[in-house]
Amino acid sequence: MKNIRIALWSILGVLTALWVAANLPFPEITGFQSARNLFLQYSGVMAIGAMSVAMILAARAKWLEPWLNGLDKSYRLHKWLGIFALVAAPLHWVAAKGPKWAVQWGLMDRPERGGPPAGMPELPAIQEFLNSMRGTAEAVGEWAFYATVVLIALALIKRFPYKLFVSTHTLIAIAYLALVGHSIVLMNFDSWTQPLGVISGALMLGGVISAVLALTRQIGRSKRVHGLIDRIHSFPDMRVTEIDITLEDGWKGHDAGQFAFVTFDKREGKHPFTMASAWDPQTRKISFSTKALGDYTNLMADTLSIGGAAMVEGPYGRFTFHDTESRQIWIGGGIGITPFIARMKQLALMGNTGTIDLIHSTPKTSDEARALLTADAKAAGVRLHLMVDDRDGMLTGDRLREMVPDWNTASVWFCGPAAFGTSLRDDLAKNGLPSRRYHQELFNMR
Repeated sequence: MKNIRIALWSILGVLTALWVAANLPFPEITGFQSARNLFLQYSGVMAIGAMSVAMILAARAKWLEPWLNGLDKSYRLHKWLGIFALVAAPLHWVAAKGPKWAVQWGLMDRPERGGPPAGMPELPAIQEFLNSMRGTAEAVGEWAFYATVVLIALALIKRFPYKLFVSTHTLIAIAYLALVGHSIVLMNFDSWTQPLGVISGALMLGGVISAVLALTRQIGRSKRVHGLIDRIHSFPDMRVTEIDITLEDGWKGHDAGQFAFVTFDKREGKHPFTMASAWDPQTRKISFSTKALGDYTNLMADTLSIGGAAMVEGPYGRFTFHDTESRQIWIGGGIGITPFIARMKQLALMGNTGTIDLIHSTPKTSDEARALLTADAKAAGVRLHLMVDDRDGMLTGDRLREMVPDWNTASVWFCGPAAFGTSLRDDLAKNGLPSRRYHQELFNMR
């Protein structure tokens, strides 16, 4: 989370600094209109800049993952940039419409429009062309703004079905392309020769490329591999379904803790699932554990069938247990146990040279699930602590310290409900755990 905050404020800070530098010395503000013009340019630069970075992040470029420590973190930054744009864009719209409203309400006189002052040098051809397009750009930008606000708002509403979220979210790319045209025409022309124009232009170019990739469904295409379902196993008491898929050639392997986007039904689209297996190139099998948490996952156990086709895209993520600590504490909340199962299977194959405690805090379990988890822990040399909510209560920082007395010498790896993880992180930090030794999977694509 710290990296996300740093990245977010750095992006906004750099854009602000570039805008200030491009506008120095500031013109004398003599009234509403001059202040409005400055804010109109600033809010427009910030909105299109934030949207451009968000579009670039949506392309799922592998080279971006290390900067934010995983695609899950990239998507969280993408979300917060979208929220910022959702605030900045309406402010820009109000600034654009403000004078017209003020005239209609009798709060100010209609400004006089005249030609350029006498003796003013002739404008460059490019600037003349852009000026001739202002009316069109304003109209296109207004309608693109309405569409963007609605689409971003729908993306943030968790009750909006995931299937519709994916399909409507892609439409933002179309609105974004329209807003790029709006910004190119209406940005202060002198800014294009400043660092502000160079950086804004580069960001918009990156955003346009990402938007085209999204609209042509090219994002992640090189990482997609076909497979067939060869096993489906349900744990009804836990509402969990385990699915094994045999992949065709093309999968380059994965690390335990990574996730993939899986498509079982083209009409439903892809869903992100953490892999619950180590990679064996001989069998080419990959496993996913899913919990019934929504409209689609509720039906998976009944709708999937052995021999059915699957498309797997990945791997993604950096929740891979790689650090400098030989002592680790793993905490899996509910279905968040999945990456730890994969890691235990991996350690069983390659050997475990560290000391690891696994705490699985879950609302429900079953004899079969408990036996499988116990067997995996034993094979991997991991000490297992199973906590069932109704029987053992919730895991807290105090209880963790009681179970693992040398906790402050370990790195902590958490996967589960976000609020649960944040609570533990804050508690452990207050008791001296450095933030660099707490790793949390933000397994939420919205």
